[in-house]
Amino acid sequence: MKAFGKVAVLMGGKAAEREISLKSGRAVTQALQNAGVDAIGCDVATLADLQAVAREYDRAFIALHGRWGEDGTVQAVLEDLGLPYTGSGMAASAIAMDKLRTKWLWRGAGLPTPDFVQVSANRPFDKAAFSIPFPVIVKPCHEGSSIGMRKVDNLADLADAVAFAEQYDSEVLIERWITGSEYTAGVLNGEALPLIQLKTSHAFYDFEAKYQSNDTQYICPCGLPAEVEQKIQALALQAFEVVGARTWGRIDVMLDEQQNPWLIELNSVPGMTDHSLVPMAAKVAGRSFEQLVVDILSTTL
Repeated sequence: MKAFGKVAVLMGGKAAEREISLKSGRAVTQALQNAGVDAIGCDVATLADLQAVAREYDRAFIALHGRWGEDGTVQAVLEDLGLPYTGSGMAASAIAMDKLRTKWLWRGAGLPTPDFVQVSANRPFDKAAFSIPFPVIVKPCHEGSSIGMRKVDNLADLADAVAFAEQYDSEVLIERWITGSEYTAGVLNGEALPLIQLKTSHAFYDFEAKYQSNDTQYICPCGLPAEVEQKIQALALQAFEVVGARTWGRIDVMLDEQQNPWLIELNSVPGMTDHSLVPMAAKVAGRSFEQLVVDILSTTL
């Protein structure tokens, strides 16, 4: 543990997911301390904060979620400052935070992802030309935690959902809805962790279902036949590699009624409370929360 030196757990930030990041950061800090690591939680939101961290610490565990902390900006600064850090590098972080460009990469590599339409200043929403079958889901391209998302069942409501998403982002994604079951695959050092099936009473796994609802179910082991689970895990690893992500993260997947998997998005800094999805899957794989955070931190050596 002494080889890590003094570790800064970067948390907070200035994105819409700030409060979730603070919870993740506190949990990671406590777990590292329990494991004997000299770790301190650092609420960072400016360049000056990162410069101060680089002067005082030997490496950083990134527990930042959302823009600035997860989109490649902090990663670029830490690279320039020469401070080792956990997770994906600048380019992969930026791509993973961008749902649209992630899907372009996956589609270019021949990987399955639902059909979609881009809406932006250069490509305004065209109701007359819209042809994706309903229902669809509308998403801001650069937000996490399902912020700004809506499921839409008809053309009449679509413009309102796009306008709602545009409150959070100048680019919006309209994606074909996949009817079926939702799964998530944690990735750690080239290994796909056991899949978790997500069940919610909401229309989809939205912010409330993730953080506030008491009836959301997380099923792990997921109950799929072994060959189906292994197929999804292999696809998740391939999707991770195509984006250029490294060391750890999470891939969200839908399994349709014909048992075909569809890639939804890549999270390069997943939630890290003891109730979050990657720690849950790691526990089923035999890793405690403390072991998991130490394994992730070890990638900085």
